Amino acid sequence: MEHDMRMGLSLWAIVAIVCNSVVGVLILILFVILYKACKVPSHQGKMPVFITELEQTKAEQKYMLSAA
Repeated sequence: MEHDMRMGLSLWAIVAIVCNSVVGVLILILFVILYKACKVPSHQGKMPVFITELEQTKAEQKYMLSAA
C-alpha cells in the first residue's frame, strides 16, 4: 500500500493523459474548421459574380448581333 502512494501516476497513465489531450485539441480544431466552413455561402446567387474579359466580349457580341 505504501509503494502506491510513493510512486504517484504510472508512466502509462501519463501517456494516456497526453494522448487524450492531443485528441481533444484535434477535435477542437476540427470543430473550428467545421464552424468556419458552415459560414461560407453555398449558393452562387449570394456571391458577387466577376465577369472575365472573354465573357464580356461574348456578351457584347450577342448584344451587337441582336441590335443589328
